[in-house]
Amino acid sequence: MTATIAPADGTDGPPPPVRPGRAARLLRALYLAAGAALAGVLLYVSFPPRVLWWLALPAFAAFGLLLRGRGFRAGLGLGALFGLGFLLPLLVWTGVEVGPGPWLALAVAEALFVAVAGGLTALVARLPGWPLWAAALWTAGEAARARVPFGGFPWGKVAFGQADGVFLPLAAVGGTPLLGFAVALCGFGLGELARQLYLRRRTGTLRRAATTGAVAALLLPLAGALAARPLVSDRAEDGTATVAVVQGNVPRMGLDFNAQRRAVLDHHARETARLAERVARGEAARPDFVLWPENSSDIDPFTNDDARSVIETAAATVKAPISVGGVVETEDGKLYNQQILWDPDKGPVDTYDKRIIQPFGEYIPLRSLISVFSQGYVDMVRTDFSRGTEPGVFDLAGSRVGIATCYEAAFDGAVRETVEAGAQLLSVPSNNATFGLSEMTYQQLAMSRVRAVEHSRAVAVPVTSGVSAVIRPDGELVQRTGMFEPASLVAELPLRSSQTWATRLGALPEAALVALAAVGIGWVATGAVRRRRTAGPDA
Repeated sequence: MTATIAPADGTDGPPPPVRPGRAARLLRALYLAAGAALAGVLLYVSFPPRVLWWLALPAFAAFGLLLRGRGFRAGLGLGALFGLGFLLPLLVWTGVEVGPGPWLALAVAEALFVAVAGGLTALVARLPGWPLWAAALWTAGEAARARVPFGGFPWGKVAFGQADGVFLPLAAVGGTPLLGFAVALCGFGLGELARQLYLRRRTGTLRRAATTGAVAALLLPLAGALAARPLVSDRAEDGTATVAVVQGNVPRMGLDFNAQRRAVLDHHARETARLAERVARGEAARPDFVLWPENSSDIDPFTNDDARSVIETAAATVKAPISVGGVVETEDGKLYNQQILWDPDKGPVDTYDKRIIQPFGEYIPLRSLISVFSQGYVDMVRTDFSRGTEPGVFDLAGSRVGIATCYEAAFDGAVRETVEAGAQLLSVPSNNATFGLSEMTYQQLAMSRVRAVEHSRAVAVPVTSGVSAVIRPDGELVQRTGMFEPASLVAELPLRSSQTWATRLGALPEAALVALAAVGIGWVATGAVRRRRTAGPDA
């Protein structure tokens, strides 16, 4: 038994600490929860189509401040709420045609990665220079959700919201991982600086080391972006190419637009004929080649003479090779989402099979299990697409055009490998008709702008229903269409063959940032072990 010694003044000792009541604790928890969710919404608002990239900084500042002083479990909860506030509105387009079930499931699954990052950030927030460790953890979380499950889902990487931002030149140095890391670091630094200034106002004392670290976290990413600006160039290195992008539009929105597959093909052929008429009248430059979008010919032109005839006529009319998006079934029964290079004189001369196909869109993983919960949804994808194996680079009238079909543009490796294979210009053929008037097409367009700077390549974006666009290597959007309108764009674009630091370094910047995150967690773990040893077995 432990004896209690009363103080010499006869009192019963210091009063016990006053614990807040249940109502006060509940109110505080609600305040934290609402703050985390609203910070996530703020991050969402920083994404296109809005040009509010800078809102990502106060979003991360608020998130970091909410996590400081919390334990791992509290960090998990706050991270989950931050993730849901961000991803629920960002990914709402995934439920436009199939209902809220897949949208909610995807958003929750992706928010789990943010939850883990939040829990670990709460731990490293106790370390000196915590904005550095927190930003590295955010990058590690993005790296994880870009890979698992089912090949990952990189949509919503912070870098993809920065196409109009001052940090964009960093994409040419370390790709999307470095760009996203810089934004998160600057945001967390902003939060820590605000905290230090608040503490100074309360106590009258300025913690110089912590304040200096916060200022460094705030200013170094901005200085790095400024220093990287000379690396961003749109100068032609291998001449130029006159590129035509055709948006034929679709008969109607929704998943059932494929029920009128011939109409989709005819729309693109018709718009190409209109382009040829514009060229003949001198209203548009004669294109060296023409780019059609993904699914512009869902009728297999290798087995259907009508489809073949329509494409041949279009190529002959415009007097230029066309990259056609088709759905092709091979002799062994495999189905491919394919780009076909169609020469006006020789016919089909090259193909590219989409390598990264969309789970639950182009194939159903765990089909037998998923069918138990949603047989109707599984029936929408009766035959799974097969994957291609090689990067696609077409020789179009002497220009080497790399292909990253739609969903592939979200994946760092897919685009980088295409550039490494010799692409002088990039094409991102897409089909967004199934997502209606949602923000999806604007989010994807921003990805292409970031990729342009990342690899210093002009990017053409042909889309069935919009927004189609032409982007210069510095990320400038020079031409674009509206949504759900037939249109064509013609632009002279620079051809480039030099490689940026981001292209040459590949996955190394991301690996280094993940390793940095591991160092921070290791530091926390080491400190915990030391405290347990110091406290002894009776602690």
